[in-house]
Amino acid sequence: MAAAFVLASAVLLSACSGDPSKDRGQRPPPQVGYIVATPGAVPVPVTLGGRTVAFETSEVRPQVTGVIRQRLFTEGSYVRAGQPLYQIDPSLFRAAVNQAQANLASAQASADAAVAKANRYRPLAEMEAIAKQDYTDAAAQARVARASIAQNAAALDTAKINLRFTTVPAPISGRIGRSLITVGALASASQTSPLAIIQRTDPIYVDMQQSAADLTALRRKLAQGGFASASTEVRLKLDDGSDYNLPGTVQFSEVTVSETTGTVTLRARFPNPDGVLLPGMFVNAVFDQAVDPNAILLPQPAVLRDFDGSAYVFLAGKSNKAERRKVVAERAYGTNWVITQGLARGDKVILQGLNGLKHGAAIRPVPASTPQKVGAPRGGAGAAGKAG
Repeated sequence: MAAAFVLASAVLLSACSGDPSKDRGQRPPPQVGYIVATPGAVPVPVTLGGRTVAFETSEVRPQVTGVIRQRLFTEGSYVRAGQPLYQIDPSLFRAAVNQAQANLASAQASADAAVAKANRYRPLAEMEAIAKQDYTDAAAQARVARASIAQNAAALDTAKINLRFTTVPAPISGRIGRSLITVGALASASQTSPLAIIQRTDPIYVDMQQSAADLTALRRKLAQGGFASASTEVRLKLDDGSDYNLPGTVQFSEVTVSETTGTVTLRARFPNPDGVLLPGMFVNAVFDQAVDPNAILLPQPAVLRDFDGSAYVFLAGKSNKAERRKVVAERAYGTNWVITQGLARGDKVILQGLNGLKHGAAIRPVPASTPQKVGAPRGGAGAAGKAG
């Protein structure tokens, strides 16, 4: 009886203390979410610092010498081309016009007399009533008199032009600055300083500086077909960090490199109807200088960094093994990294489940954002525990 009880107890203990590895099984590989690398056209943006430059700038200068009698504009106002700005004392120039008119009238009278004398001498010379030399001299005097009329007419035109120059007009339309000369000062046609400066600021230019080396590399890639041309639209960021609402367009780039800075000047043109942009402001211009047709965009969490700053990603490789691969990710585009080397079309880049992942580890790859399946506890283990 006792022997039978011991045997039954041993069988029960053996059933309760079975091999736990058989009950639980091996731990399944972790599930990771991947995205498929697909090359596409990605713009190559560039941000360049620059300065605003007036579309047109004109210095108001006197063309005759005289005393300034009036200033005919309000400093800082908008003036139109041809609008009178200064009045120079016209007294001497008006007298010069009167004198030129009198000289012209005298020349005309002398010419009339010389022509009449030549006309009278012609038939007499033909009849040999007078010497032919006398007629020749009279005809020459008539021609000299006609030339004198032309000379005095030109002098009258010059005097009238100088009189008109006593009113100094605006050469262009735009915003005029402060007056650099006061009423009562002597203005000279040969003076070095202007009377005032007018600037047209709508539209307005932005001159940007780009490294000659960067521009050369870009042109080389464009020539080799690695990059494609982008649009010429430019956006501005003002010096306070705010955005300028109106876009501009790139106009041209200089053909020479600055010897002091090693940069090339690019010029863009912007509308400026409200006068927000003033000449001399510092701005940042942002535009797409080219398009990379074979770049790959990856969300930033998929790209990891080594201690030296180099980038790498994990791929879902063959036989469901994690594969660590170096890539080139030198710039961001929005919330993505732009991968220019290291990936090919169709590579499965792991985006989710990267924590603790190592090269060669077994994985269960699924498309990114697939819900993870959580299994229920195995019944055998629970039954064994109960039995135990």
